[in-house]
Amino acid sequence: MEQEHFSHRPVLLRECIEALNLRPDGVYLDGTLGRAGHSREIVRRLTTGRLVCIDRDQAALDAARERLDGYMDRVTLVHGNFGDLAALADRLSLPPVDGMLFDLGVSSPQLDDGSRGFSYMHDAPLDMRMDQSAPLTAATIVNQWPREELRRIFRQYGEERYAAQIAGAIVLARESAPIKTTFQLVNIIRSAMPAAALREKQHPAKRSFQAIRIAVNDELSAVDSMLQAAVPLLAPGGRLAVISFHSLEDRIVKNAFAGFAKGCTCPPDFPVCICGKKPTIRLICKKPIVSREAELEENPRARSAKLRVAEKL
Repeated sequence: MEQEHFSHRPVLLRECIEALNLRPDGVYLDGTLGRAGHSREIVRRLTTGRLVCIDRDQAALDAARERLDGYMDRVTLVHGNFGDLAALADRLSLPPVDGMLFDLGVSSPQLDDGSRGFSYMHDAPLDMRMDQSAPLTAATIVNQWPREELRRIFRQYGEERYAAQIAGAIVLARESAPIKTTFQLVNIIRSAMPAAALREKQHPAKRSFQAIRIAVNDELSAVDSMLQAAVPLLAPGGRLAVISFHSLEDRIVKNAFAGFAKGCTCPPDFPVCICGKKPTIRLICKKPIVSREAELEENPRARSAKLRVAEKL
């Protein structure tokens, strides 16, 4: 079984390794360790270099010791949220970094572990925490958040057309008894959707579950905080590579990169720059890098992956 994990091919692996422009003596950071697939390929290219691996899921860190066996002398494992990157770097006294990678997808072990409550395909308690020590769970959101707040997250984070109807059905259902399991929630979501929507190829609960997961883990603000911290931590010539899986995250990455690449924040109608802000990165590719056909055949989940890369000036 463990061999299966080693053979697991992370999304856009070749493209990430190329993008990071690795040096054997460099300092690198994988801010989303997960199954350690990307980390393994990075660290095996280092000699005197160092790799810092961050994950908010302790289970990922525990498993990494075996998956990175033979390379641990040049690895530092850190339990933390990449949204707290500035504080983590400070705590570690991190030197200027030659490359950083962030894969914003939910790691497969979390989805595959039915007990974690991420999946609408397994019946489990409503949890969805990436960090099991965090206080907010999916059950709290589903049973305690007001209807309008539920509607907002379904619309904003899930881009769900029937956000209002689903929020209404949840509020109505929880008046009788608390909603405790994923399957209970799936049935409530189904009941709120028109027959035509239930016939669509995509599972009817997919967008709502995505929205709740993003809210539980505060994923979007963590991405923005990470980007604002990452660029100042890079050494000149250092690369920042970010893989996103849905349009909300990709927009945050695209806009942050554009801001750092432009520098100046003066209004467009100003005749001269008075803010004095200079570009701090250059974009390695104007458009995001996507998976090749061969990867999509092997891993359909990679279809929505977009890799953006920038270099510190």
